[in-house]
Amino acid sequence: MTVRVGAFEITKKGASRFDWRDPYHVAVSLSWPGFLLLFVALELSLNLLFASLYLLQPGAVANARPGAVADAFFFSLETLATVGYGVMAPATLYGHVVSGIEIIVGMAFVAIMTGLTFVRFSRPRGKFLWSDKAVVANHNGRRTLMVRLANGGASMMTNANARLSALIAERSLEGQSFRSIHDLKLVRPHLPIFPLTWTLMHLIDETSPLHGLDAGSFVASDTRLIVSVSAQDMALAAEVGAIKDYSANDVAFGMRYADAVSRDEQGRTIADLGRLSLLEADAGAPAA
Repeated sequence: MTVRVGAFEITKKGASRFDWRDPYHVAVSLSWPGFLLLFVALELSLNLLFASLYLLQPGAVANARPGAVADAFFFSLETLATVGYGVMAPATLYGHVVSGIEIIVGMAFVAIMTGLTFVRFSRPRGKFLWSDKAVVANHNGRRTLMVRLANGGASMMTNANARLSALIAERSLEGQSFRSIHDLKLVRPHLPIFPLTWTLMHLIDETSPLHGLDAGSFVASDTRLIVSVSAQDMALAAEVGAIKDYSANDVAFGMRYADAVSRDEQGRTIADLGRLSLLEADAGAPAA
């Protein structure tokens, strides 16, 4: 099973992507095309099953041609949907029993699929925009790792919290290779309101796990940055979150983010989200 988060990809052996013993989790975790394909497959399978049952007894459905698969299929489709156009109808006790069972199955199927569709539509999703690259530049004279993100939605977000971690390849004293996750302390991990952009900052000082690393050692150690953020979306009245990762090649040394927020002639604040990933040289930062 392969799990992908942005450019970060891991493979689990011995684990299946979909556990069919938990159909609810499968249904809500599928993509929309996959969910629609599953719905069509279940609909066709149920109708083919009941059409086969009707065909087992000739004459079970009035006005259906003997042995006509199409007539049995469309009668099953109409019965499953509890429509009943009146042209074809159960004609025998066997036909009434099968159609009665199909009506009950159809009502349950519609209720379940309606509920799953509602769940998929009702899941809150925040619209977070991320810069293409993280940067290492000087901020107030100190070497700082920065990641910029923005509120890409039209509604205000409040109580925003962020967490930044580094996944670093290391070697134990016994010579074993392993990867460990280090929390990177942020200068400001919380914002009471998040209307526009937010630049996360981690000071690379003597206490930082990144101390002493440059562009080359970042790549050599295959260091990855993982950023998670959560906030309260006022329009949805729910908490939303997102996660983003940056590979070693996605960290730009000696660069800084260009300004993305400005004021117009009337003094109004304007955030140009098209400049979110725009970089400019930082003369004070160490070169790559």
